[in-house]
Amino acid sequence: MHKRAATAWMLAILGVAALLLWWLFGDDSTSTEAAKPAAAASMSGAMQSSAASSLIGAAAGSSISSSGAPLSPEGQRLREEKLVQARERYERASQVFSSYRDATRYPHESRPIADAPDQVRPFDPVIEEKTMRNERGEGVKGITLKTGQDRVFLSGQDTVKFTVQAIDSSGKVLPLLITRAAAQSMPDGKQLQQVRAANLDFTDAGASGAGGADDVAGDGNFSARLSPSTQGFAGFAGTIRVLVFVRADGKEGVAHFDVIYTEDAPATWGTVREAQEQGSLNFYVKANVRVPGRYVVSARVDDARGQPFALVTFNDEVAAGAKEFKLHLFGALIRDKRPVFPLKLRDVDGFLLIPDKFPDRLMMSRRAGVVHTSGSYNADSFSPNEWSSEERDRYLAEYGRDLDAARRELERLGGK
Repeated sequence: MHKRAATAWMLAILGVAALLLWWLFGDDSTSTEAAKPAAAASMSGAMQSSAASSLIGAAAGSSISSSGAPLSPEGQRLREEKLVQARERYERASQVFSSYRDATRYPHESRPIADAPDQVRPFDPVIEEKTMRNERGEGVKGITLKTGQDRVFLSGQDTVKFTVQAIDSSGKVLPLLITRAAAQSMPDGKQLQQVRAANLDFTDAGASGAGGADDVAGDGNFSARLSPSTQGFAGFAGTIRVLVFVRADGKEGVAHFDVIYTEDAPATWGTVREAQEQGSLNFYVKANVRVPGRYVVSARVDDARGQPFALVTFNDEVAAGAKEFKLHLFGALIRDKRPVFPLKLRDVDGFLLIPDKFPDRLMMSRRAGVVHTSGSYNADSFSPNEWSSEERDRYLAEYGRDLDAARRELERLGGK
């Protein structure tokens, strides 16, 4: 190919040279007319040969040129690069489409519990292990404080339990002395508030100790319980900070806890009923709503073997009065996961959302443990249909168009 192009260009150059020589030294009109078409033909042939070579080099969708000749090494390389890029685009588009489709197979309010592992046991104590620090915030080498609290948000008559334990670098529990412990309200900085305070009694005397907060006597794990409504925090809304001053192995340290308290619960719980409706199973948790607004309620569903199965939630505006919070267990989720019936609804919590304010919620009293056991159903009696919504359908259509375009481009380049 390159040799033919070079020959054509050489003929063109020779033709032009002959024409110039005649113009300079010759006078034969016949020769002039013969030389012009020869030069033009030579130049035209060279240009056509060069253009063909360019087209062959740019071809990327075939291993041969338009004239049937094999691609040059450079053309073949370009074709392979485009094929790799097209395949990558197709794989990305396929992954986006399938990932979104699978992630939205069930509605937001009815999800496998595996999607939210931190919600399996929401009422378990919050346990932390940190290097002990003194009042100046300096770390105390070789001593760790293990602290726990059984809740962060409280309302009404709720109480909260605190625990503290000292551990050395080898993991051994150290003898601990609680020198002082107190709870104090923390101002939010936006308005003047009266500071409220109360002393706490941490004990390692077991259930017979003050307040009965401790579980096991003499294990080095000191416990105390705070009841804001009866210990001077009635009418307060905000953060209560608890400071515990300790001594371990002759060294001083401080542990601290924060809880958020509101005096009145916005609603109180009632009974639970269930209904198989439109291919799904719905739990209706009754409540007497005192303060209207947006309520957020969540609960866990276990199967008959005690295996955590689903997280069901409610998030909507609710008027005052006797109401029901609908907790929707989606039919396709039941069919896909095949839980063993009867199902158990447990660990229900809820709050009234208060935007643009702190605290941003009014807590309802949490309902720990099983609050309702369902009837027994055949899993095949529920609908297998995927969840559908305007938003989901729109996104699937858009991602589907991207996938189709990527597939067509890959096929055009000969990919699979």
